[in-house]
Amino acid sequence: MSDTLSPRSLLVQDALRQSGISGEIVVLPDAASTAALAAAALGVEVGAIANSLVFWSDGEPLLVMTSGAHRVDTTALATRLGRENIVRASVDQVRAATGQAIGGVAPTGHPAPVVTVVDEALAAYPEIWAAGGTPHTVFPLTFGELVRLTGGTVVAVAGD
Repeated sequence: MSDTLSPRSLLVQDALRQSGISGEIVVLPDAASTAALAAAALGVEVGAIANSLVFWSDGEPLLVMTSGAHRVDTTALATRLGRENIVRASVDQVRAATGQAIGGVAPTGHPAPVVTVVDEALAAYPEIWAAGGTPHTVFPLTFGELVRLTGGTVVAVAGD
C-alpha cells in the first residue's frame, strides 16, 4: 500500500514501524478532516477518533490528542498542565511544528518532537483512529500505543 501514500503519510508510516506499531495507514476516498467525517467513513464512534489539535502554549507548540466526542477546554487544560495559557495555533504554526496541514495532522512524523497531551477519554476505546499526515489518511492503534508513540502526558482535556 505504501506506493499510494503521500510523502507525508510515508513519514508517518515509517515512524509507526520504528515504534513497533503495526496499524496500516488507510487512504479514504474523501477527506476526513473532522472527527465526524472520519468516524462516518470508518463506521466507528466519533469518540474513537483521536483528533490531533495543535495549540500554542507558553511559547511552544502543544499537540493535544483528544477524543472526537468532545472539545478541549483550554483554560482547564492550562490549569491542569501548569501553563500560563493555551491558544489555537495558526495555520503557519501548525505547518511549522508538524510539517502537516490542519485536518491531517498525525501524532507522529513531525520534523522535531512536539510536546503532546493525550486525552484520557481515548482509553475507553479498544481501537482508536488518528490522522495519517493528510486529510485523506488515517490509521488504527490502541490508547497505549498512542501514549508510547507520542511520549504524551495523559490528562483530561475536556472541562469538568
